[in-house]
Amino acid sequence: MELDHKADMASTRRFAFGENWSRFLKVVNDSRIRQAESSLREMLQLETLEGKSFLDIGCGSGLFSLAARRLGAKAHSFDCDAQSVACAAELKRRYAPDDPQWKVERGSVLDVAYLRSLGQWDVVCSWGVLHHTGSMRQALKNVIPLVREGGQLYIAIYNDQGRASKRWLRVKQAYNRLPSGLRWLALWPAFARLWGPTTVRDFLRGRPFHTWRRYADGNMRGMSPWRDVVDWVGGLPFEVAKPEDVFDFYRRRGFALQKMKTCAGGIGCNEFVFWLGPSRGGGCATEE
Repeated sequence: MELDHKADMASTRRFAFGENWSRFLKVVNDSRIRQAESSLREMLQLETLEGKSFLDIGCGSGLFSLAARRLGAKAHSFDCDAQSVACAAELKRRYAPDDPQWKVERGSVLDVAYLRSLGQWDVVCSWGVLHHTGSMRQALKNVIPLVREGGQLYIAIYNDQGRASKRWLRVKQAYNRLPSGLRWLALWPAFARLWGPTTVRDFLRGRPFHTWRRYADGNMRGMSPWRDVVDWVGGLPFEVAKPEDVFDFYRRRGFALQKMKTCAGGIGCNEFVFWLGPSRGGGCATEE
């Protein structure tokens, strides 16, 4: 199986995703929480998570964990980024203070010993995370033993655009190697590439900046267009996969695809929900 475009393993630089998530706390509200609940119900094809357990790998802001908790699940959130953990903990403090059914802590999906301590879960969710670990294939394997038989695995992985993905990797590497005061040299051309066509279309349709103004309303993350561009351009490590490769990877390991949502071949994540059938060996997977 090909899951390629390896991250910049030679570089020790890693984008500070937690800084962006901390900004999310300024805009999070009941509307965005309801959007997250709706997204989970749609993808998992369940109206409630009552009586289920929910593991949020690379929880970021903790929004999906909060949504799962509101839908009735016992939730556990972890992230390797300290600022993300702090953000999720603050979200819990605001909306579910002293809730014993939701735990937030620091941990890594590449730490096999830590993962073994977590046991198994009815729903394992990792949205837009595994491709940022620097070892995506290993991360894809490591989540397998966390899913209880009859449980669901919900992941989102960057789409492989071939040459375009390789070009974006070079942009990301350049951004992270530049001094902070010169990173605009990578940001502004990327911003023009990502937003230029949309802005022109809005003007031609007589709705100047319509998409820009409405962007945060339709974006569950709640980020401004500019912050999302920074998140995209700065995001290292960075790996991608074709939808069929992710499907084959889990099919060969006893999972059945329940639902898939693609980004239509463009920039962004393809989303997958897999169901784990019986007859699967236990233990954390290791590299072949």
